[in-house]
Amino acid sequence: MKMTRFCGAWIAAALLMIGGGVQARTAPPAAVTASPALWRVQDADTTIYLFGTVHVMKPDIDWFHGGVKRAFDASDELVLEIIEPDDIKEMGAMMATKAMAHDGIALSDRLPPDTRPPYKAAMDANGMPWQAFERFDPWMAGMALSVAPLEKLGYQTDKGAEKVLRTAAQAAGKQVGALETVEQQIDFFANLPIVQQVQFLNATVDGLPGMEKEFGQLLRYWQAGQPDKLAKAMNESLEATPELAQVLLIGRNANWARWIKARLDTPGTLFIAVGAGHLAGKGSVQDQLKALHIVARRVKN
Repeated sequence: MKMTRFCGAWIAAALLMIGGGVQARTAPPAAVTASPALWRVQDADTTIYLFGTVHVMKPDIDWFHGGVKRAFDASDELVLEIIEPDDIKEMGAMMATKAMAHDGIALSDRLPPDTRPPYKAAMDANGMPWQAFERFDPWMAGMALSVAPLEKLGYQTDKGAEKVLRTAAQAAGKQVGALETVEQQIDFFANLPIVQQVQFLNATVDGLPGMEKEFGQLLRYWQAGQPDKLAKAMNESLEATPELAQVLLIGRNANWARWIKARLDTPGTLFIAVGAGHLAGKGSVQDQLKALHIVARRVKN
C-alpha cells in the first residue's frame, strides 16, 4: 500500500514487534546522487522549509547536500512527525498495548475466508508466524507487512532521512521538535474501525508481489525531486481506500498546515521533515496551506 510506506514514522517499533527476525541483505555499494524536493514558506521574519522524507533507504544514496543541506544548516530548529523514544522498546510496548484485541476475536477470524490463506502465507514468508499476531488487531499485522519485505530487500531504517536529520541536528545543537506524539501517531491506526483495519491489511497483502518495483519507483521519483510523479503513482492506493487516506494522510496534512500558519507568528527559521507522501498531490500540506492563503514555493536544490 503506497500511502503507508511514505507516511509512517513508526517503522523501527514495527520491526521490534516482529522480533528482529528480518535481516537486511548486504547490497553492493551503488552511489546515487539524489535531489529531493524542498519547499519554503516565508513571511517578514519567519522561514519554514518543508522537506519530504523516506523513512527507510538503502546505503549510499547521497541526498543530504545542495539546497536541502543549506536550508537545514540555516535553520534554528528541526521539526519531525514524531520524536522517537531513545529506548525503542518503549514505543514497541505502547504499540503492543494499543494493538491488543479487547474483544477476544482472533485476527485471522476477522478476515474474509478467501483472504486468510494469502495473509497467513505472507506472514510466514516474511518471518512472522501469523499465530503470534492472533491477539492483535489487524492494523498491527498490516504495519509489520508494510515494513518487513523492504528490510529483506536491503532498505534500512537507520539510513532513513529522519535518522540522518535528527543526528545532524543534535550534533549541531539545534532544537528538535515534533508535530505529533508517538501515542497520537499510533492512535491513527489503533482507532481505525475494524473494517478499515481489515481493508488496510488486505490491501497490504495484495500489494506485496509488486512491492519491490513499486517502492523502487516511488524512491526514484523522490530522488529526482518529482513530487507530481510521486503523487500520480500514489493515486491508485489513495482512491481505493479513501477513508484511510482521510485519516492517515489528508486530515493530518490539514492539522500540520494550521500548525505552520500559527508558527509563522514566531520569528525564526525551521526545517520541517515529514513523509514525502504528505507533500505530494491533492490534499498535500501545500494544498492545505493554499486554502489558508499561504504559499509554499519550491526551492531550487
